[in-house]
Amino acid sequence: MPTGTWLVHGVTTDNTSRQTREGLVPTNRIALVTGANQGMGNQVAKELVADGVTVFVGSRDLARGRTAAAEIGAGAIPLQLDVTDADSIASATERVREEFGRLDLLVNNAGISTARSDVHDLAELRAASKASTVSLDEVRGVWEVNVFGALAMYQAMLPLLRRSSGARIVNVTSALGSLTTTADPAFAYRSAFEPVYAASKTALNAVTLSMMIELEGSSVKVNLVSPGFANTALVNFEGTESIEAASREVVRVARLGPDEPSGTFTTWEGVDLPW
Repeated sequence: MPTGTWLVHGVTTDNTSRQTREGLVPTNRIALVTGANQGMGNQVAKELVADGVTVFVGSRDLARGRTAAAEIGAGAIPLQLDVTDADSIASATERVREEFGRLDLLVNNAGISTARSDVHDLAELRAASKASTVSLDEVRGVWEVNVFGALAMYQAMLPLLRRSSGARIVNVTSALGSLTTTADPAFAYRSAFEPVYAASKTALNAVTLSMMIELEGSSVKVNLVSPGFANTALVNFEGTESIEAASREVVRVARLGPDEPSGTFTTWEGVDLPW
């Protein structure tokens, strides 16, 4: 298993979304999706390009990004982007600025659940992630992508988002990050909460809330989304939903127009999640 590839969050919509994107979503949108060369980020990019959105396909490996963009087709632009590398973020920001002068949609999708290369399944991952024994380097490695990476992208892209007449940020999290949900002894996945991936999503939720508060009253909307658990090679095919099904809430929120809600935390067709 490649280092840093285990995603525990998982995005499509059905025909009911057509009215939303035709009636509410601005035309000629410019979007950037991080971690879009594979998995759910790739699915989000596909759906948005199908809507007529120009999408920067963010990928740490430019060759893989180029392949993904070519497969998606016209409207997809490969973009070398490592959310843990300041120079990479700066270069990506400058390219968006030079080519379009603004950004209408930022989807912070890039995320990992381990920085290790020797984990083979979810049971092993959870056993290695106990608070009493997990390596602090492992915690730092995952948080660097899931928390600091999203914050770094926010800081870099906000000036470009402010130039849009209807900008939106969508941060992809996990229901495991909800402290209210996980603190409930009846929650089925309570035992899966650990200080690596799960707690990083709690931290991402808190960072997202700070973004929401900062941007209250502005033209930039911020939404937090928990997708489904996609059944992909990234989780050893232990997921419970297809990529299309798992991704649908991310896509639905990404399609929202400038007059649609900000400050939401949702899953599965707009169902609110507790913080």
